[in-house]
Amino acid sequence: MEKARQFLEKGAASNGADRVSRITFPPHRAHQESSFYEYFILRGVRVDRVQPGSISFSFRVPPRLTDGEGNLARGATASLIDELGAAVINQGSQPMDVSVDMSISYISAAKMNDELEITSRRLGQVGRYFGTNVLIRNKTTGEVVAEGRHSLFRAPATASKM
Repeated sequence: MEKARQFLEKGAASNGADRVSRITFPPHRAHQESSFYEYFILRGVRVDRVQPGSISFSFRVPPRLTDGEGNLARGATASLIDELGAAVINQGSQPMDVSVDMSISYISAAKMNDELEITSRRLGQVGRYFGTNVLIRNKTTGEVVAEGRHSLFRAPATASKM
């Protein structure tokens, strides 16, 4: 354990981690503003079309969301599916939806600066349980990059105790 601690301490001094550890973010006010995470993932996403049960988005793959090979990182793809799948069932004043399950098929790579078309569809609802489908395509080639099925649960609104 001591060797691991020493290794990490040496690595931290050489790669600037000490500066990163001093970065501070103000506390997030839930339901009032976007979190750092949402801002980081969704910055650059544009809404193209809104129809009942469906939203289409455009997104150019930024360098911050790519892996070492310049492809859209799989974690970034999963985050986009999570956020944009929730967007199609968002009802503003309702409590936040909680992701229950996601199943993602990664079909092809999207490169840095590729323009993507993302379509989020509401599949259905049973009680407070919702299903969505998110399809990500390369806008230029039409090739499917990924497809995700996303299940969400909406917590019941709680009465104020005041």
